[in-house]
Amino acid sequence: MLTLPNFSSVRRPQRSKHTRDGAGMNQSGSSSTSPKDFEKPPLSHVEHPRATLKRATRTRKVFSLMTSVFFLVSAVFLVLVLIGNTHIRPVLTHTYFLKLDLSHVIPRSVPNSVLINSIARTLGLHDFYQVGAWNFCEGYTNSGATSCGKPKALYWFNPVEILLNELLAGATIALPAEIINVLNIVKTASHYMFAFFVVGICLSFLSIIFMPFSIYSRWASLHTAFLSFLAALTTTAATIIATVMFIIFRNVFTAAQEVNIDAELGVQMFAFMWIASGFSILAWLTQMGMCCCCASRRDIKKGKKKGSSKAYAGYGKQGLKRSASRRSKKGE
Repeated sequence: MLTLPNFSSVRRPQRSKHTRDGAGMNQSGSSSTSPKDFEKPPLSHVEHPRATLKRATRTRKVFSLMTSVFFLVSAVFLVLVLIGNTHIRPVLTHTYFLKLDLSHVIPRSVPNSVLINSIARTLGLHDFYQVGAWNFCEGYTNSGATSCGKPKALYWFNPVEILLNELLAGATIALPAEIINVLNIVKTASHYMFAFFVVGICLSFLSIIFMPFSIYSRWASLHTAFLSFLAALTTTAATIIATVMFIIFRNVFTAAQEVNIDAELGVQMFAFMWIASGFSILAWLTQMGMCCCCASRRDIKKGKKKGSSKAYAGYGKQGLKRSASRRSKKGE
């Protein structure tokens, strides 16, 4: 009987060896695989912590830049307030606090009032006078503003002195006693108004520079909030003083029965003032909100707050916190 030879597979010992090795490794647990092995580690937080901090505090950065923009708008309108009525220019000439119309200073009820008004004009009296922060401008109804006074710091509008200087030597005009009585109040209020406007515009420009520093910590926000409060306070105080003072001035002039003086407020100037005050107040309120809201970069580093969740997309909520602890351990 013919005996056939036995053939054994060359791959079988290798396959069984790999199987036994794999079983042993699984039992020891040294090379076991699980879905966690394929998760993306939070390496980018370690490699690029600055980029993550920027993404996490993006909301705070937006509000900080918004406050700088608010103060920029406020500063621009404050500049328009301060340079208004200083020179004969298309925009500046129409920017004034108060305009006095003396073209019909003698009431029509007086006989020959037209003739007397024309005589007053020949004596040196102009048709109108406009009041600004630094000086006054004068002119005629048919030709507009013709000249402006030299700008002067802490200027205040004294109609008695102006009219007496305008008239020829020996000519006088009797103004009501109510106007003369309020001149001392007007002088003091004008000085405070001018000082507050100048301080307000300086603080507004400083706030434009320092507001972005509130991104880094809440302590920085506290200091910038105090700076924005001072800017808003001085700007609003100057606006309120100017509004009250010139409204009283207008009422006193228009209520006088002895002379026919028409007084009107400068709508453009008042709009510029209140827009500047509104934006400064809005910037201050925004900075006050940032003292307790929106995570700062210091909060992220200390682990107090996480900031924007979009900054941790794909790395887990605790990714930056783990990377911060790793860096602290390496420093030790």
